[in-house]
Amino acid sequence: MTQAQSSLEFIPPAYSPVIWHIARGILPFWLRYQRNVVRVEVDRAEELIDLYQQFQQGKMRFMIAFRHPTVIDPPCLAQLLWNQLPRLAKQQGVALRSPVHAHFIYDRGIPLWAGNFAGWGISQLGGTPIRRGAVDRVGLRSIRDLFINGQFPLAAAPEGATNGHNEVVSPIEPGIAQFGFWCQEDLIKAERKEAVAIAPVGIRYYYQTAPWQYLDRLLTELEVDSGLLTTPNRTTGLVNGQTPSESQAREFYQRLVALAEHLLTLMEDFYRQFYQQQLETGKDLSQRLQALLDAALKVAEQSFGIKSNGTISDRCRRVEQAGWNRIYREDISELTNLAPAVRGLANLVASEAELRLWHMRLVETFVSVTGYYVSDNLSAERFADTILLLWTMVARLKGSKAKTPYLGKKWAKLTAMPPFLIADYWQQYRNNRRQAVANLTQDLQQALEATVNNEQRSSEQ
Repeated sequence: MTQAQSSLEFIPPAYSPVIWHIARGILPFWLRYQRNVVRVEVDRAEELIDLYQQFQQGKMRFMIAFRHPTVIDPPCLAQLLWNQLPRLAKQQGVALRSPVHAHFIYDRGIPLWAGNFAGWGISQLGGTPIRRGAVDRVGLRSIRDLFINGQFPLAAAPEGATNGHNEVVSPIEPGIAQFGFWCQEDLIKAERKEAVAIAPVGIRYYYQTAPWQYLDRLLTELEVDSGLLTTPNRTTGLVNGQTPSESQAREFYQRLVALAEHLLTLMEDFYRQFYQQQLETGKDLSQRLQALLDAALKVAEQSFGIKSNGTISDRCRRVEQAGWNRIYREDISELTNLAPAVRGLANLVASEAELRLWHMRLVETFVSVTGYYVSDNLSAERFADTILLLWTMVARLKGSKAKTPYLGKKWAKLTAMPPFLIADYWQQYRNNRRQAVANLTQDLQQALEATVNNEQRSSEQ
């Protein structure tokens, strides 16, 4: 973004049954042919069926809190709700009224990179936006109103952003729990008797055929593009769908580590030389990565005059909002009426803000990287998660907007966990609001982590 823009306006939810009907028909084909997701399965569907039945009977208001490792999680959840849950409910003798749908909370920044048409479509499907780095009173009012009065339940990703890890749940943001308590408060004020619940839903992706050859090819490309190697290197004998030998897996992992260390050194030198960041040597890979993320964020924070407080995710949100404030100018009512020189200064501020946001986007890519994710389990899925994160980084360094590399067809498994009833926490909330929000948030964290851990145990048995 090299030019100043008008302020980011709130996009009100405007659910359209026609648009929903069209999207419902298109979605399975879009998932299969555009995102290579051949099917969506669900475990414990009865949890969601029961919630929807109670909602449609006027007995329940609830929010689906779903895991968010990738950008295709919301469409997979939509496929479950729109096309599968009604059929599964019918098999259990439960007739759910159509449409089985959910209003949903989305980041106001999505239409900025996905395009205005995407923003319009999200609105027509009943989505409501939130600006994560600021106190968005308009967005919060919309969420609160939809929770108590919406035609459908709500859905939100409590992790706040994608983390690129199939088997790591990022720290849950407390806003989801607070929404639940606000809904309970609003129902009491309105003298309504519905129960309120938060329903955790996990999601994981599995390749139909383990993509070892595709991963080998992609790793080779990254080794050359990053400057680690000048000629292509391959791990001999890797075959899609065939488990590598111990020596092959060890060699492939060492190549991945070598690439990670090379890229880490490259970026450390970059921030030392050009941004005067003090980065120590001699630490392990995980410590070096955390120090690098901190340094990259400080570059953006210092340029925006922001203090380096809070978690990495909190700091990313504040940097994003500061950048938006300089690009989407709320302090200028009519950009077209500015004098050319004034407009030129506004454009300069916007272009510099966009450059500083580049550092924050780099940090976002690696916010959940631990350094031992792959070494703990040398599975194709974990290799794929990590190599795709490195591909995203290299593509960002190259200035490339290439489509995510193809690694084969995959399927998604969603797991519905028992819901948390706000009534069970209500007395505590009346006595100590902060502690009640923290407790519900922690319980939600554990429930979503259980969907990952249970799947791990199932695959090991």
